[in-house]
Amino acid sequence: MLVPGTAYLAARRTRLGAVVTGITLAVYCAAAYVALRQRDAVVAWGLDANRLLWIIGGLIAVGVVSVIVLVTSYKMLRPITLAPVSRLFGSLVVGVVCFALAVSTASGTQKLLAQRELVRVFAGDGAKSQTRPTIAANKDVWRQLPRLNLLLLGADDGKGRDGSRTDSVMVASIDTKTGDTSLISLTRNFMRMPFPADSPLHKKFPTGFWDPKLGDVEQPEFYLDAMYRNIPKKYPGILGPSDNEGADVLKVSVGEALGLNIHYYVQINLAGFAQVVDALGGITVNINYPVPVGGNDDQKIPPSRYLQPGPNQPLNGTDALWFARGRYNVPTADLARQARQRCTFKAIVERATPQNVLANYESIAKAGEQLIRTDVPQNLLKHLVTLGQRVKTGKIANIDLNKQKNFPNGRNPNYAGMRAIVAQATGPSRPAGSAGPHKTTTVPPSTVPPSTAAQPSANPSPKPSPKPSAKDTADLTSACAYNPGPPK
Repeated sequence: MLVPGTAYLAARRTRLGAVVTGITLAVYCAAAYVALRQRDAVVAWGLDANRLLWIIGGLIAVGVVSVIVLVTSYKMLRPITLAPVSRLFGSLVVGVVCFALAVSTASGTQKLLAQRELVRVFAGDGAKSQTRPTIAANKDVWRQLPRLNLLLLGADDGKGRDGSRTDSVMVASIDTKTGDTSLISLTRNFMRMPFPADSPLHKKFPTGFWDPKLGDVEQPEFYLDAMYRNIPKKYPGILGPSDNEGADVLKVSVGEALGLNIHYYVQINLAGFAQVVDALGGITVNINYPVPVGGNDDQKIPPSRYLQPGPNQPLNGTDALWFARGRYNVPTADLARQARQRCTFKAIVERATPQNVLANYESIAKAGEQLIRTDVPQNLLKHLVTLGQRVKTGKIANIDLNKQKNFPNGRNPNYAGMRAIVAQATGPSRPAGSAGPHKTTTVPPSTVPPSTAAQPSANPSPKPSPKPSAKDTADLTSACAYNPGPPK
């Protein structure tokens, strides 16, 4: 069976046997050459939706031909005088082998189809977005992007909500040479999120995303987590053609707030996040204090249970979701939740080993296809595979934006102070292609109208940017270690 044509040769079908044997050996040699010398090409084929169709067709053809060769070989070599019982046994063996070939072909086809659907999640050449960089299609992509900034969004469109809110907003800033990754979490109730001076959104919100007429009070509809829904709803098309206006708005604003060029976004529906984790086989985290599962502070609904403290706790998808988002009656709830989200990110990176991904690939691909939106282009995927390997071996650190100095509350954060911290930790942002740096505008720390001047202001006078310190960057290995105690 390893060299199918030899059966024809043994049956004295010399010409047919020579042709089939020659084709088989040629295929083996070509496969060995590609596997040993053309690995980058194999990766590229696996990330091209059109080529995957050809590969699927080829796999089916090989399966069908293998069954035909097996059956005809058996018929040619079977002795004419064979007893009926022996004939039946031989036919049964051949049938079992044919069934195994069919199952293998079907399984491979399913995996390739799942891979093709996952690839199609990523943006094609016709994707609509004014915020994506233009990357030349060559082998030296990471010289064009020495630092890749990804906006990671966790969208929640759960019960009682009109549309989606991005309760989780995080930036992963990756050194593309080393794979070292810095995570930056933004608090969901940030107000006055700024826009670049050359953005049409700056004309609508010159002092940031808030309503000055309401004064220096909490404005939930002007929180960071409301931008994804509210701005496209009120100003559709303001940033030009887009496949995801909310994500483009956040890329522009978060980039301005942190002083970074945000190149791409990856959005995950939090309601289906559990499926991704389950597809990976779960994750393992350290739990330092009881984490609520469910519950609603506003409606005074207590959690159904708590994730109990302990080192190296295995979590399934549902528990991993609540570990990342539970906040009922937790002191410093948003900051504690952000810390757990970073640890969840780290746990997923650690769990996504090549062996584990391959073993669960079909489930992972199907989960990703249904739950992920992104503007990462398909032609960048093969390069991201290489970068992903570097990220796994690199360091993952957290950049602390310093709540005490920069956002004692969310009403008037000191974005200039945050930019200084980010710049020290990541270096100056470098433009790539058409995604050059926007003109930065300085948002006054307080812009309360005269009619509300008597009200207390979060920052009544401009504050100097705090000098960043080494404490602003922390290795997640120690930050996510088992150290039981209340959240900080």
